Amino acid sequence: MKIRFCEHNKGKGKIFRQLQEEFPSANIKIKKCVKQCGACRETPMAVVDKKKVTARDGDELYRKILELISDADNSVKT
Repeated sequence: MKIRFCEHNKGKGKIFRQLQEEFPSANIKIKKCVKQCGACRETPMAVVDKKKVTARDGDELYRKILELISDADNSVKT
Protein backbone atom coordinates (compact mmCIF):
# COMPACT_ATOMS: atom_id res chain seq x y z
CA MET A 1 0.00 0.00 0.00
CA LYS A 2 1.35 3.42 -1.01
CA ILE A 3 0.44 6.45 1.09
CA ARG A 4 1.46 9.88 -0.16
CA PHE A 5 1.13 13.30 1.44
CA CYS A 6 1.78 16.66 -0.22
CA GLU A 7 4.42 18.75 1.53
CA HIS A 8 2.09 21.77 1.26
CA ASN A 9 -0.90 20.15 2.98
CA LYS A 10 -1.40 21.37 6.53
CA GLY A 11 -1.44 18.78 9.28
CA LYS A 12 0.34 16.11 7.27
CA GLY A 13 3.38 15.99 9.56
CA LYS A 14 1.59 14.61 12.62
CA ILE A 15 -0.30 11.98 10.61
CA PHE A 16 2.85 11.03 8.70
CA ARG A 17 4.78 10.49 11.96
CA GLN A 18 1.93 8.48 13.55
CA LEU A 19 1.67 6.18 10.54
CA GLN A 20 5.45 5.69 10.34
CA GLU A 21 5.57 4.76 14.02
CA GLU A 22 2.65 2.35 13.75
CA PHE A 23 3.61 0.86 10.36
CA PRO A 24 7.42 1.20 10.02
CA SER A 25 7.60 -1.04 6.94
CA ALA A 26 4.79 0.78 5.09
CA ASN A 27 5.46 2.78 1.92
CA ILE A 28 4.63 6.27 3.29
CA LYS A 29 6.17 9.42 1.84
CA ILE A 30 5.77 13.18 1.76
CA LYS A 31 6.05 14.36 -1.85
CA LYS A 32 6.51 17.84 -3.32
CA CYS A 33 3.09 17.50 -5.00
CA VAL A 34 0.48 14.75 -5.31
CA LYS A 35 -1.41 16.58 -8.10
CA GLN A 36 -4.55 17.17 -6.00
CA CYS A 37 -4.10 20.92 -5.53
CA GLY A 38 -7.80 21.78 -5.12
CA ALA A 39 -8.39 19.35 -2.27
CA CYS A 40 -4.91 19.83 -0.85
CA ARG A 41 -5.46 23.57 -0.46
CA GLU A 42 -8.77 23.18 1.36
CA THR A 43 -8.64 20.10 3.57
CA PRO A 44 -6.38 17.46 5.14
CA MET A 45 -5.76 14.83 2.48
CA ALA A 46 -3.60 11.96 1.36
CA VAL A 47 -3.38 9.70 -1.66
CA VAL A 48 -3.69 6.03 -0.73
CA ASP A 49 -3.02 3.61 -3.58
CA LYS A 50 -3.90 6.35 -6.12
CA LYS A 51 -7.17 7.14 -4.31
CA LYS A 52 -7.69 10.63 -2.88
CA VAL A 53 -8.71 10.53 0.79
CA THR A 54 -9.96 13.75 2.42
CA ALA A 55 -11.28 14.62 5.86
CA ARG A 56 -12.50 17.54 7.97
CA ASP A 57 -9.44 17.36 10.22
CA GLY A 58 -6.22 15.43 10.75
CA ASP A 59 -7.72 12.99 13.24
CA GLU A 60 -10.46 12.00 10.82
CA LEU A 61 -7.92 11.58 8.00
CA TYR A 62 -5.79 9.35 10.23
CA ARG A 63 -8.84 7.18 11.06
CA LYS A 64 -9.78 6.90 7.38
CA ILE A 65 -6.26 5.82 6.43
CA LEU A 66 -6.21 3.24 9.25
CA GLU A 67 -9.53 1.90 7.96
CA LEU A 68 -8.10 1.52 4.45
CA ILE A 69 -5.02 -0.25 5.82
CA SER A 70 -7.26 -2.59 7.84
CA ASP A 71 -9.48 -3.29 4.81
CA ALA A 72 -6.40 -4.06 2.70
CA ASP A 73 -5.04 -6.41 5.38
CA ASN A 74 -8.38 -8.20 5.61
CA SER A 75 -8.66 -8.65 1.84
CA VAL A 76 -5.16 -10.18 1.74
CA LYS A 77 -6.08 -12.68 4.47
CA THR A 78 -9.25 -13.90 2.72
